[in-house]
Amino acid sequence: MAKVEDFFGIINTVNGIQDEQYDHLELLKHAIDAMANATYQSIYMIDYFKQEFLHVASNPLFLCGHTAEEMGQLGYDFYIEHVPAEEQAMLLEINEVGFQKFNDTPLGERKGCFMSYDFHISDGDTTFLVNHKITPFALADDGRAWLAMCVVSLSSHSEPGHIEFHKKGDAKYWEYSLERHRWIPKEAVTLRPQEKLVLSLSAQGYTVAQIADKMCRSVDTVKTYKRVLFERLNVKSITEALVTATNSGLI
Repeated sequence: MAKVEDFFGIINTVNGIQDEQYDHLELLKHAIDAMANATYQSIYMIDYFKQEFLHVASNPLFLCGHTAEEMGQLGYDFYIEHVPAEEQAMLLEINEVGFQKFNDTPLGERKGCFMSYDFHISDGDTTFLVNHKITPFALADDGRAWLAMCVVSLSSHSEPGHIEFHKKGDAKYWEYSLERHRWIPKEAVTLRPQEKLVLSLSAQGYTVAQIADKMCRSVDTVKTYKRVLFERLNVKSITEALVTATNSGLI
């Protein structure tokens, strides 16, 4: 089983943050809470200088029965208590290779990076798979990640892993292979306008017939759009398509 100190090392140690740099962060905490009010997703902030959770919003998805304050006090002990032991090793590897990938990214591009991966959490009664996205919010003077924003949602997959590193504006992304222990470049999926419109209208609850009417297309054409969309996103339902497209920043 992992220990909290296993998540921190030379690769993600941050130095030189002054007390006065925390003075403006109360507004940030209020912003996180406001964002959480508008979504079902859980949002929290990691402080790599103090090696703790700086702030946790109160959305229940990621709290596993704890209050936001309790989770903030747990910090990285949350992963040890609520992530299956066999997946903690995966999180440690993701932590190591993710920070190496981030530190190898040119300084000017680092704030446009995010990493996404899936793992299970358990509240003691129920175990469910979540998608975890992490992106730098503030950098230390040497370019290392000081504060990182984390967003947790339900995963569209059925198994843990699916580790991806994205850079804003890049036509490709990197997928990490746990078997080969290396990053593999991949071409990013892009959605055509009609596919985005089908997703948007589906999210609003419109039926295929209603979507066809709004798009001035036949029902068979809309069904074709959906079939191709499912194939490109490697999903089996419109719900999975919406989750995958949202998690991948496609819509």
